[in-house]
Amino acid sequence: MPYAVEAQLRDKDVASLSIIVPALDEAAIIADALQALAPFRQRGAEVIVVDGGSRDGTAELARPHADRVIMTKRGRGVQMNAGAHIARGEVLLFLHADTKLPPDADQMVSRALGSTDIWGRFDVRIEGRSPLLALVAALMNWRSRLTGIATGDQAMFVTREAFAEAGGFPEILLMEDIAFSQRLKRMARPICLTARVATSGRRWERHGVVRTMLMMWRLRMAFFLGADPAALARRYGYVARGSDASPCTENN
Repeated sequence: MPYAVEAQLRDKDVASLSIIVPALDEAAIIADALQALAPFRQRGAEVIVVDGGSRDGTAELARPHADRVIMTKRGRGVQMNAGAHIARGEVLLFLHADTKLPPDADQMVSRALGSTDIWGRFDVRIEGRSPLLALVAALMNWRSRLTGIATGDQAMFVTREAFAEAGGFPEILLMEDIAFSQRLKRMARPICLTARVATSGRRWERHGVVRTMLMMWRLRMAFFLGADPAALARRYGYVARGSDASPCTENN
């Protein structure tokens, strides 16, 4: 069933691009991340932050730098769907809080999407100390081109019509980006932009680059073979907490 997306109001004040940022306990970086999006807002994009129950004041810090800040239960699939539901843009771009867009990303996306091109993603560069991170990024970009599957680190973008037709993100605890890519790929192959977003290498460096890379390969293979996403999320380190059941509310 198509995911419900609010009807587009077609007037001169409607944003052509909506940048949706799911966040959870990102107080240390959220203000800088959103300030980096200010040029896009000046050119007409809207920025929506969807907080998944942060306990560190992320939503309050985000409020001065975003058009909308809403609260919902934890889970990127849930959060990104909630952001899409209130978005006004013709195109939806999903951006992790620790990922930075190229300066002219909005123009690149606008040029990339046409009558038959309905979704895409950027190449990625992983910032960090380890030289192995460049290899990880290169493998991610190569695999994505080969398979037509994108990951959330690559700043996926999609027309609102295609998003609705695909049914939005599956609201699962892990691999929502992979599953959403699979849905979109049945409709069209992605546009793979060579321009790079820069994402933080904190996840790889925290647990070791090689160890994290091998773990992600195992989890992805298990997902493709039909493993339960909730079980995979626990293996990845997911721990449930009380705020996970919080309803969606506005925080503006």
